[in-house]
Amino acid sequence: MLDSYGRKIEYMRVSITDRCNLRCRYCIPDGIAKVPMSAILTYEEITEICRAAVSLGISRFKITGGEPFARLGCTDLIRSIKSIEGTEEVTVTTNGQILHEYLDELKDIGIDGINISLDTLDPERYTYITGGGRLENTLRAIELSVDSGIRTKINCLIQRGFNEDEILDMADLAFRYGIDVRFIELMPIGAGDMSKGVPGAEILEVLKDKYPDLMPDTSRHGNGPAVYYKRSGSDGAIGFISAIHGKFCSSCNRIRLTSQGLLKPCLYYENGIDLKPLLAEGEDAVREAMEKAISSKPKEHHFGRQDETEGRSEHRLMSQIGG
Repeated sequence: MLDSYGRKIEYMRVSITDRCNLRCRYCIPDGIAKVPMSAILTYEEITEICRAAVSLGISRFKITGGEPFARLGCTDLIRSIKSIEGTEEVTVTTNGQILHEYLDELKDIGIDGINISLDTLDPERYTYITGGGRLENTLRAIELSVDSGIRTKINCLIQRGFNEDEILDMADLAFRYGIDVRFIELMPIGAGDMSKGVPGAEILEVLKDKYPDLMPDTSRHGNGPAVYYKRSGSDGAIGFISAIHGKFCSSCNRIRLTSQGLLKPCLYYENGIDLKPLLAEGEDAVREAMEKAISSKPKEHHFGRQDETEGRSEHRLMSQIGG
């Protein structure tokens, strides 16, 4: 389906829980007031919404949280969405802490990709930034995921004064494992402090100093807005998702579903359409509301602007939206 600006919307990020087994300092440093399960979409309801989405031409889904594997039965949902006729791709984003428990089942389901969040290779820094996580668990998850043959990507947030000295070490993972490592620009959502983010262009300059053969890669790597670079003869690639300094709103192809059923056409804006009460009215009602949301998708976000566009900026934590 096309929105009012002619963008083809074909991708939906689906948050299935606001819970997480980590407390990352730029996400939920102090935890959150847990939403009762009665307010969270059931897996059957999520599947119904995804089915309505497919009927509108949205065929690619990313399962997120919080931490999706913190909710029991996550793989059952992935299997259900994969079975919807017209679904082309289902992937999942995870911190990797307990991924090893689910890899065999994910491979059996035919998961199309796993994105693993990792910001540092220093054990003490990892424990600090995640509020108690264990680096070895995530590193093991990366190795097991790669070995399983599932398409694996690493998502990395570089913050000034914290881990900018690890840019090269993080990038080397791409060439070591032959996978994509994406540097994602920190956005002012929840506890995120935009002033601490390092622009992708700055990271690229650091990488080019070491890898002068790093060249733009125009091949398709997924469904998102990442801009990729490759080295000659290497299977690995470096991606940049720069929502602030490399604004890509003109090509945005996605919408977001929160775990409570709010459909968000744009990450920046707090508003959306609540699909949960419409589920009782049937798929037609859900589809009509989704069409309305897509048609009203804003032209662009306004992160970084002084006026913040009438104060409509999102104030929830990323874990509550779907990271």
